[in-house]
Parts: sequence; C-alpha cells; structure tokens
Amino acid sequence: MADDTRATQAFYGRWANAYDWLATAPGVESWRDRAADRLDLDAGDTVVEVGCGTGANFAQLRERVGPEGRVVGIDVTRGMLRRAGERVDRAGWENVHLLQADARRPPVDGPVDAVLATFVVGMFADPRPAVERWIETLGPGGRIVLLNAGRSERRVAAPLNLGFRAFVRLAAPGDGRVSPTESLERRVATARDAVYSNCPDHGFEEFGLGYLGLAWGERA
Repeated sequence: MADDTRATQAFYGRWANAYDWLATAPGVESWRDRAADRLDLDAGDTVVEVGCGTGANFAQLRERVGPEGRVVGIDVTRGMLRRAGERVDRAGWENVHLLQADARRPPVDGPVDAVLATFVVGMFADPRPAVERWIETLGPGGRIVLLNAGRSERRVAAPLNLGFRAFVRLAAPGDGRVSPTESLERRVATARDAVYSNCPDHGFEEFGLGYLGLAWGERA
C-alpha cells in the first residue's frame, strides 16, 4: 500500500501541469457540473472532494455551497495540491480548505453533507474499503458521487475504444505489466457496488457516448 502511494505521488507530481490542462479542457466542465448537480448541495453545506487533484471541481462545488458553506479538498500529491492552492488563492476562496492525505483514509470528522470522487477509485487496488469510509463520513441524507470513465459498449464508439485503451495506458501510474483498462473497469465496478451496498437510494447514469459513468448514493 505504501508503494502504491509513493508511485501515485511520483506520477501525478510529474504530470500535475498536464493533468490540470486536461482537467480544464473544453467540454470537461459540463461533466463536472453534472457531478456537482447530482450531489444535490445546498447553501451552507460541507462537501469533501477526495483525490481533488488541481482543484478543477472547486468552482462548481463552491458555487453550490456558497460562501457560508465549506469545500474540503484532499489529495496525496504535493504537486497537485500546489496547483489547487494557486487556484484557491487566485479566486480568493476563504472557505476552500486543502489537506495532503491518502484519500483512502481521509482525516475528516463527519458528518459531512457530500463526498465527491472524480476519476479516483481506479487508482486503488481495492476501492471498496475507501468508498465505505467515505460513506461513513456522511450524515443522514448525505450523498456520495463517483465519476469515472470506461470503454463504451455503444456501436458508434467502437473505433474510439482503441484510443481510450491507449490513453488509459499512458495516464495510469504503474509500469504497464498489467492491462490498465481491464483493471480500471474492474475497480470502478467494485466502487459502484460499494455505493449500492451501503446506500439504499442510489443510481447510475452514462453519458459522453457511454465513456463516462456517474454513480451516486444517498445515506439513510
């Protein structure tokens, strides 16, 4: 587990600038709006983003909780948090707080109103314990949202799946000895099942030609 964390820190530390460019590319903002909307946030809420990266979701989250709410961003990589901190400083957001920590064990005392994880669970060998911890921090009625990517089963997207496989191999930390795409999809499915098992009210929606999946759950 420690080796996995060091590998993730090294990889995303090197690629923080490129990741930030990709995370804010045209069209991606609509994905983030969709995830934030599914959290069903109210003004004054507290939302925790695990694996916040460079903070590309912060604007959407803060817009929904307002200046009286609170956004907590957690990431294990110093380079990512440095870029996130620059984004917070530029915007002057005094209610956005950053923590360097392993997203699998977030140092957050609940209850909180919502937890968001975008393109995160695929980095964990077994994401189930992490997702269950995130759900435990939610208060009654609190929501969790997981946004992830995978190959599309739609016929029109079949030619693009080869490109997706190449992108995952390039973007995933590791040495490439294990197929990153199959591993990613297995981990995403495990995380979604953890949400379904622990949240009586839950759902899933596909978009982006079937390449993107948004799983959500509401704690009883």
